[in-house]
Amino acid sequence: MTWTFRMAAAPVLVAALALPARAQSTVITNADIQKLQDNVYLAERDINQLKTRDAARATQLQTELDDLGDEVIYLRVKLRKERTLARSEYADVESRIEGVRTRARGTGASTSTVAPPPATSSSAPATLPPPPPDPVRASSTREIPAGTELDVRMSTALNSGTAKVEDRFEATTVVDLVVDGRVLVPAGAVARGVVSSVEPGTRTNRTSRMTVTFDQLTFGGRAYPIRGTVTQAIEGAGVKGELPRAGAGAAVGAIIGGIIGGVKGAVAGVLIGGGGTIAATEGKEVDLPQGTVLRVRIESPVPL
Repeated sequence: MTWTFRMAAAPVLVAALALPARAQSTVITNADIQKLQDNVYLAERDINQLKTRDAARATQLQTELDDLGDEVIYLRVKLRKERTLARSEYADVESRIEGVRTRARGTGASTSTVAPPPATSSSAPATLPPPPPDPVRASSTREIPAGTELDVRMSTALNSGTAKVEDRFEATTVVDLVVDGRVLVPAGAVARGVVSSVEPGTRTNRTSRMTVTFDQLTFGGRAYPIRGTVTQAIEGAGVKGELPRAGAGAAVGAIIGGIIGGVKGAVAGVLIGGGGTIAATEGKEVDLPQGTVLRVRIESPVPL
């Protein structure tokens, strides 16, 4: 009987030992939340492309995506506070974002067509196939190339001692962005930023940190989703008169020079690392006053 009991208990023991590993494989991390955020950016790009074909449907999908973006923020905050997140809750948001992308691209079951019946002498004339794409229109497609750097002047101040994750702020482009002789982004365009992470200074941790990213660029009455990270912070107390229409190359940011009033070079007391994380080097809070110029690197192409 002892041998029989051991044989019967073995599968139960194996299953019990497998549970921790299985549970560990379904743990949601910050990287998973970032993946959701990346999918939101991609969905916004798909919707912007849809606007030229079906503006009404694009508006409907954008409203739906805005709600999903709020849910992603909720999941990020919930994970940070509770340190756990149900896989089903994550998967639901992930699936709905992908659903928006599918509809924006016009793929999936909703766009499938049934082949028409063979034409007969009594049937209506067959529909002619659509004409090929207009090469002139296709060649006029514009985009901000990946790796482009823009200089933007902050409209508000940021400080790691008071900033919170998901706080939003705005900045404006300093000069025109010119690529191949064409102005892609005019001076004065509004860049929307968000505080991705922040670690204020404490008695035990005197190295404060703050990461800011940019997710939207607005000009000409339209908003374009972007992924921008900070590569440099330059002191600037304000603008000297009107902004000149100087051009910036596609691979490097605009040269600030004497455009910004009170320029002293890089902001003292901060060091910018990978992913746009700004760290204090003098045991103080990371402080970016109003008028600070941030050099922003566009991480992926932005169709215009």
